[in-house]
Amino acid sequence: MPPSLELPLGKRTKKYRFFEMLPGVLSLTVLLLLFVLSWINAALASAYLLIIILAALVRAVVIATHTIRGFRYITAAQKVSWHRRLLDLEDPASSLGHEETRKTTQFGQSTHIRNLRIVAADPSSFPKPSQLRHAVIVAAYNESLEVIEPTIRSLLHTTIDNSQLIIVFAYEQRGGEGIKKVAKTLEKRYGAQFGAFYTVEHPADMPDEVIGKGGNITYAGQFLAKTLRRQKVNFDDVIVTTLDCDNRPHAGYFDYVSYEYIVHPDRQRLSYQPVSLFLNNIWDVPAPMRVIATGNSFWNIISSMRPAKLRNFASHSQPLSALDGMDFWSKRSIVEDGHQFWRSYFYFKGDYAVTPIYVPIYQDAVLSDTYKKTLFAQFKQLRRWAYGASDVPYVAVRVFTKKRQVPFGDSIIKFWELLDGHVTLATVSIMIALGGWVPLLFSPESARSVPAHQLPVVISSLQQIALIGLCISIFLSFKMLPPRPERYKRRRTLLMVAQWLLMPMTSILYGAMSALNAQMHLLFGRYLDKFDVTEKATVTEIAREQGIRRHWWQWWKASRGVGSKR
Repeated sequence: MPPSLELPLGKRTKKYRFFEMLPGVLSLTVLLLLFVLSWINAALASAYLLIIILAALVRAVVIATHTIRGFRYITAAQKVSWHRRLLDLEDPASSLGHEETRKTTQFGQSTHIRNLRIVAADPSSFPKPSQLRHAVIVAAYNESLEVIEPTIRSLLHTTIDNSQLIIVFAYEQRGGEGIKKVAKTLEKRYGAQFGAFYTVEHPADMPDEVIGKGGNITYAGQFLAKTLRRQKVNFDDVIVTTLDCDNRPHAGYFDYVSYEYIVHPDRQRLSYQPVSLFLNNIWDVPAPMRVIATGNSFWNIISSMRPAKLRNFASHSQPLSALDGMDFWSKRSIVEDGHQFWRSYFYFKGDYAVTPIYVPIYQDAVLSDTYKKTLFAQFKQLRRWAYGASDVPYVAVRVFTKKRQVPFGDSIIKFWELLDGHVTLATVSIMIALGGWVPLLFSPESARSVPAHQLPVVISSLQQIALIGLCISIFLSFKMLPPRPERYKRRRTLLMVAQWLLMPMTSILYGAMSALNAQMHLLFGRYLDKFDVTEKATVTEIAREQGIRRHWWQWWKASRGVGSKR
């Protein structure tokens, strides 16, 4: 692996430090400039703020459009029998003669027929579905069996033949004896039901690693590569998927990935990104976490509708041959999923992309055993995601150099989108919610300034227009909700509507402030070099059967000690 692929540890170069500081400096400048302009000229400050808000409004319209289209795509894709389409690819010439294949109006059917014709014309250039295998790396720290077992069971109930699944349960030595016992239990219960089942313990205190998931799954990936190499398995025929231990893929996910892998000639230079939906325990978490989890789910739907801007997030799939070539994931980043895009982009010298998979992988929303712990755990999770700003210097030093190995124009656009995304996350919600009052309160001429007095009214009107997008989100969030558990009364559904009143608060306190916090760590060189394990609690089946109908915090008090940490 070229050394340039890995992140630096210890002292940075001056150039690297400059770009590390850049997101924080720009975010602070955007916020403080409003105060400076207000002191100089209230009209100028008002114009500056309106430009930002109008740009945000245009983005909101685009986002609303993508949300509706994305929801339709996901709904339609889940109705497709991806296993049936794979069977068609096994013998494409024969499948083209079937009237059922030609007349079906399912999602992407016309594209499917075109793919069949391409494969039938040159079958030797495309792998057969039956020769592909899926290796699933399930990462764990010290979670309980109650958290992990549903994920393993969900893998048994996908539409792919279980013999084509290789399960690698990757757990941390620093997780203690409890997780070792869980690993042995899982192997005993489920080992014989898959093509292979391995448990891999990631040693503690490995050199040149930060404490995080990247080191764990990389260690497991290296184990997998060594094992399959001894078995003389062709790495081109193995697709690796990473899952957190609370992830439950849609039944057709692996067949869908196999299909996309086969029909793309540049398959080795692609990764495959499902839509992460934080809905597993959405009825159990408190209102602020429901708003954040639903918002994150929508953002993943929106991202899937922009393939050119799609990045790796959470669970994703990639060919073993590509992963082995780049030595898997970064062991020095606490955001190894998002960083994997840039790692792959530079490994393939710019010839790399992420293909959307329009079916979900269901994940847990943040939930701990007390309200206070849940609030803090949610902030730490979002801060960890926002620490993706650490990719700004990683990208910059590889783009702004004479030794650049990626296309200049494409890399500049990607760098700008990366930087703009982090600055926008840290500033826009604050500017929209509070910025309208700054010229009125801080301008020396505010008493006689017409723009300063009119600005809050104008912004309020623009915010009312933006409510249309919020109404769309509320409607679609109900369409996505899993069935209401019996332990909750119908009034819980009404709370699912009322919770959206918290959105301005969560956007600032969790969205903007977590991003600013992460950027300040980079600005002052106080690096986050330890993966903050997100606390997520699970409800025992016993508690469900007993039908405890209480508020979530009372319910957790009754079942205290059942939860686990991730």
